[in-house]
Amino acid sequence: MTASTHADTLLGDQVTSHATHLARSGPIPWRGGPGRLVTDLETAGLTGRGGAGFPAWRKAATALNGKSPVVVANGAEGEPLSRKDATLLRGNPHVVLDGLQLVAEAVAATQAYLYLPAALAGGAATALAERRDRVPVKIVHAPEKFVAGEESAAIAAIEGRPVLPRFRTTPAPVSGVDGRPTVLHNVETLAHVAMIARHGPAWFRRTGTADEPGTFLATVSGSVAAPGVYEVPVGIPLDELLAMAGPGPTHAVLVGGYHGAWVPYGATPMSRAGLAPHGGSPGAGIVHALPANRCPLRFAAETTRYLAEETAGQCGPCLNGLPAIAATMAALAAGRAEHRRLEWLTGLVVGRGACHHPDGTARFVRSTLTTFATEVAAHQQGHCPIEENRRNAAS
Repeated sequence: MTASTHADTLLGDQVTSHATHLARSGPIPWRGGPGRLVTDLETAGLTGRGGAGFPAWRKAATALNGKSPVVVANGAEGEPLSRKDATLLRGNPHVVLDGLQLVAEAVAATQAYLYLPAALAGGAATALAERRDRVPVKIVHAPEKFVAGEESAAIAAIEGRPVLPRFRTTPAPVSGVDGRPTVLHNVETLAHVAMIARHGPAWFRRTGTADEPGTFLATVSGSVAAPGVYEVPVGIPLDELLAMAGPGPTHAVLVGGYHGAWVPYGATPMSRAGLAPHGGSPGAGIVHALPANRCPLRFAAETTRYLAEETAGQCGPCLNGLPAIAATMAALAAGRAEHRRLEWLTGLVVGRGACHHPDGTARFVRSTLTTFATEVAAHQQGHCPIEENRRNAAS
């Protein structure tokens, strides 16, 4: 958790009441009409903090040309390793709600939605009751499912349909909720919108990199003394971020969560450009340091089993492909399978699903095979060097 308590940070002091928020940050800095905020967002270079990293201004610019747009704050944090959205909504909900109202003004929306898990709905309802917002906000519960936060799944939930992600040929800012232009942002993205509106694009660009400005919320876990959520500049070296949490003995670091990639412990910049050589991206800001005494293949087997169980169950890659991948990964961890079969199976699911869940799972598996090639070879020979070292140290 960040130690700063200034009004220009997303985290710090708990700002749960609207009165405290007004005293700390002031009223909503309205722009005086549709479209005017869009230029500021483009100048600031804000990208989505939910995982995809799409330029925030483009969504608003597209929806502005449509009829009766709606805006959605997405707080459905289905990723088990992520805590940033819940931390933000519990500790500073009004900065998120300010951002939601500002985007509503920017696209002339008449309806807004707050999509989040039921566990957070009570606090959100209390925050909304304290406000007198121009655009009404309706809370919609997100199921506790890994795929529930995907854009099309959120739209389905708001429409009252089964919460399933689907392949969409028409972008949501063109046609989303009930066929209306829909601007859906992660709650952290909306908090940054409010900060940019208050402090300006130049202020936002003071941190981060030239291509990826600003800060992001990183959920740090695993082999660290102080796991938690940290607000840090985009591009911070990975080892510097982990140093804030007190790193312990670490094999490698999983960046981007269960759909992410493994990155060697070191000074790799936490940005899209910095992580691209490792096949990764910051995603939703997840950083998990795998303990040095934990078998990476067993961790991967547990993860792929979870991902296979968390599918929407609506296409062949999820119904058949992911269970086969999970079973083969478990067999590899137990010394009963060849890595070539995993490479073949992942190739069968990539680009063929109804959503991107199979692709993300395949990316994690392939990254595991590459990063831990030495461990893979050892397991195929019938032994795990990490578990053997642990047994020897205990004897």
